[in-house]
Amino acid sequence: MAERRPEGPEHIVHGFDPVWDARSRVLVLGTLPSVKSREQNFYYGHPRNRFWKLLALLFDAPEPRSIGEKKALLLENGVALWDVVRECDIRRSSDASIRNAVPNDIRPILEGADIRAICANGAKAAELYGRLILPLTGREAIRLPSTSPANAACSLETLAEAWRVLRG
Repeated sequence: MAERRPEGPEHIVHGFDPVWDARSRVLVLGTLPSVKSREQNFYYGHPRNRFWKLLALLFDAPEPRSIGEKKALLLENGVALWDVVRECDIRRSSDASIRNAVPNDIRPILEGADIRAICANGAKAAELYGRLILPLTGREAIRLPSTSPANAACSLETLAEAWRVLRG
């Protein structure tokens, strides 16, 4: 029987535009869209990722289902959304496997909106931000616990407490 080998990394180029407008006050940065998100062509598409459920809880809103509803929830509450990584080599959706990362240039968002806080969704986003983007902006990011299903040990209530910074 042949030994099964893990899939090798593939080169992914980020395909989504950032979501933001001049009213945005907080910028949330993930790492790179997951396989499920890339299939759905929008952020946080994995059904077990708690990002949209968390934002609905924080802003006392219904959980958004469509891309239009998700964008509206963000913009109505002053939240900008993008990712640290523009392109990289990655195995499936494993942040730990990210290699050869090239950052997105967040400076147009910082120049076009009064961003008061930059937040990293999880440890890897914070680490990559610190290495790749902080030298360009000089602005620190707040590391928030990941909404990923891989962080299942962190309850929705614990996430909500940490993520209250989005409410200003």
